[in-house]
Amino acid sequence: MLEPARFPEPLREIAAKVRDGERLSAEDALICLTTPHVLPLGRLAGDVRRRLHGDVAFFNINRHINPTNVCVYTYNCKFCSFAALPGEDHAWEMSHDDVYEHAAKQGGDAVTEFHIVGGLHPDLPMSWYEEMLRGLKERFPSVHLKAFTAIEIGWFAKLEKISIEEVLIRLRDAGLGSLPGGGAEIFHPEVREIICDGKLDADEWVEVHRIAHGLGIRSNATMLYGHVEKPEHKVDHLIRLRDLQDDTGGFNAFIPLAYHPENNYLGLKHHTTGTQDLQHIATSRLVLDNIPHVKAYWIMISPKLAQVALSFGADDIDGTVVEETIYHMAGASTEQHIQRADLERIVREAGFRPVERDTLYNPVTAPVAAPA
Repeated sequence: MLEPARFPEPLREIAAKVRDGERLSAEDALICLTTPHVLPLGRLAGDVRRRLHGDVAFFNINRHINPTNVCVYTYNCKFCSFAALPGEDHAWEMSHDDVYEHAAKQGGDAVTEFHIVGGLHPDLPMSWYEEMLRGLKERFPSVHLKAFTAIEIGWFAKLEKISIEEVLIRLRDAGLGSLPGGGAEIFHPEVREIICDGKLDADEWVEVHRIAHGLGIRSNATMLYGHVEKPEHKVDHLIRLRDLQDDTGGFNAFIPLAYHPENNYLGLKHHTTGTQDLQHIATSRLVLDNIPHVKAYWIMISPKLAQVALSFGADDIDGTVVEETIYHMAGASTEQHIQRADLERIVREAGFRPVERDTLYNPVTAPVAAPA
């Protein structure tokens, strides 16, 4: 049983709320994000995490596919190191056959999820992506297709001059299983004007996910931290996500994403620290009381810190991945592939029980080993 009196001020009142199962306020969230007492904060988040998931830590066997990095917002998203204009040396555009070959080489039906995101290509119609989804489902029928950020969904609607709902229905009919959580960045307009001016705004991002949830399409949510945002901007972001989840219940997981400064136009030089990463994970677990899972994305914060994060509120460390492009182009120095046995070892040595899941967090009872 938590003893609030043993926590330092100003965490004592928050500890009492956690003990009693009471929702944290925006003011509480601000304290969580700014307190120097990160270890006690982690204890609180760890307690919530164990109430929800016991000693289980989830992972999945997944692969990333980025069909193109050509993007009309290349210079709008100043934090992005992934996007390119047509003809630039680092630009690429896969054909359908390239996508299918890449998926096969990445393990095909031996994986449970393809995570598919890309740039906003000015010349690829939505039908190209529908055909890609159908082709993947025909070749790998058991693999869940988690594809297209809200930014991409909004772009398809603009390009095709149709509604968000029609976009989502057509993609679902082509094989879309769920949406990733990218493109949220920081919702507050003061920040978006600096880091991604002209991109889908917060209300539009929320509306894409609201419509998706209404259609039975589940999704994830993210927050990009460690750049120009202030703590109050992050509080606003978390509360907006919590409010949407109250309304729809459609989010599977929340993923705090640490900003990486290399090879982009934002001009910052600093990386987040391990303490900052753990503080954001712990705060997320405490504030987002209605989103069932919080992910420690090892690609961004390293397997070692993801292991520690399991005691700071995270219950998921993502998957085997094999080839990750977006954050490595931004300077991530982690490996791009971690084998299943290593994921399980990391989890066990942190004091938790590894459980393979599918995209929707159903345990995989008879997993098929992915190729090394």
